[in-house]
Amino acid sequence: KIARELNDIQQQDLIGYQLALPRLHQDDEIGMLVRSYNLNQQLIQRHSEDQSDLVMRFPVSELPNKSFLMGLLEQVVTRQQTTALMIVTCETLRDTAGVLTETQREILLLTLVEKLKSVLAPRMVLTQVSGYDFAIIAHGVKEPWHAITLGQQVLTIVNERLPIQGIQLRPTCNIGVAMFYGDLTAEQLYRRALSAVLTSRHKGKNQIQFFDPLQMEEAQQRLTQENDILTAMDNQQFALWMQPQVEMSSGKVLSAEALLRMQQPDGSWELPEGLIDRIESCGLMVTVGYWVLEETCRQLSAWQERGLMLPLSVNLSALQLMHPSMVSDLLELLTRYRIKPGTLILEVTESRHIDDPHAAVAILRPLRNAGVRIALDDFGMGYAGLRQLQHMKSLPVDVLKIDKMFVDGVPEDCSMISAIIQLAHSLNLQMIAEGVETEAQREWLSKAGVEVAQGFLFARPVPANIFEERYLAPESADYKS
Repeated sequence: KIARELNDIQQQDLIGYQLALPRLHQDDEIGMLVRSYNLNQQLIQRHSEDQSDLVMRFPVSELPNKSFLMGLLEQVVTRQQTTALMIVTCETLRDTAGVLTETQREILLLTLVEKLKSVLAPRMVLTQVSGYDFAIIAHGVKEPWHAITLGQQVLTIVNERLPIQGIQLRPTCNIGVAMFYGDLTAEQLYRRALSAVLTSRHKGKNQIQFFDPLQMEEAQQRLTQENDILTAMDNQQFALWMQPQVEMSSGKVLSAEALLRMQQPDGSWELPEGLIDRIESCGLMVTVGYWVLEETCRQLSAWQERGLMLPLSVNLSALQLMHPSMVSDLLELLTRYRIKPGTLILEVTESRHIDDPHAAVAILRPLRNAGVRIALDDFGMGYAGLRQLQHMKSLPVDVLKIDKMFVDGVPEDCSMISAIIQLAHSLNLQMIAEGVETEAQREWLSKAGVEVAQGFLFARPVPANIFEERYLAPESADYKS
């Protein structure tokens, strides 16, 4: 039976194969033979694994080598995973040959390996393809700007001063990047990254180069935009302007919306076309969004210290809403600025991008419990509205804002806006109509049961100080505590 079993083993399964110990031959010669065979198989398998490890790993660093890398790239190609391949050439490893001792060069290599690992995300893979070349499969990197950001992190960490046994080094490197969008073989992808790093070396030390010049231009443009936005924040070139939200029957200001404005070269303040899209594409929506939230809380706190309880609403993108630190960050701001319950209103925008409404509810509910009012800013906008119909009753929403797109059609085209108003009434939600610009629109909305509106018919957005002068003057006691 044992002979037949051994004869039936497939060639690929032979190494490491273990025989079952016969039940009636535990301690006799057959049992001893089976145990001896199994032990010998374990030793052969361990030796085979050690040999394979030597073949697939680079000496000293023990990083996966080029053979291993190409196998991983074949998987990337097979799965059609959008990613970036980066080759990092460390000239210092090459230039110190014959200058540093073997021990010092090993210390240099191992230190650089640890530095490279420290800037990589968990899914990314670091390999060594030559004595001074490393390759990074940057899983999760889908755009050139993300790749160049990672490349800059690599340059920064590699360029740090490095003392080795009394010798001060300042390592340098060059980086070549090839993006994979599903149209290359593994070999082509590798050769593109290699070509890019050779081009970067011709340009000097500490350079990053894409194989595709257009990708290089796109990434550089994105980084310039990111720098411009961060510089504007540092130089106080962002400000919040206020637009009143008015009770249409009386003309009384019930609340206001805080709107982002940016100072222009001529000194004027406006919201440049595409600014929000640029902020989002640069990955700065959460950073800028937090600044807006804090400025809103600071403004509310200043008013409330003077006894003014006017509610202030602020936009919150889906990206901000779903950020892991959103709840804790906002609760900390509420506590730090001692914001009175009911005076901060979050207008959730881009809700069509919220993939999990149940997760949104879990985020919004603790904020609402802390006294934050929630407004849905884009209900009815195609897919968003249809999907949200299923979740409206569970969403912790207080206010439904009617988008300007629907208001523009009034009074000629009223079918969609009438349905939205009817839904809001059935859910006992307050309504605010946005973008009201004509008396005809105001009259129709009032008759339809919409009590509050904002738009150029009532007032344009103005700086906070002018807003206070116009609507929060001492003689007005509407919002005194």
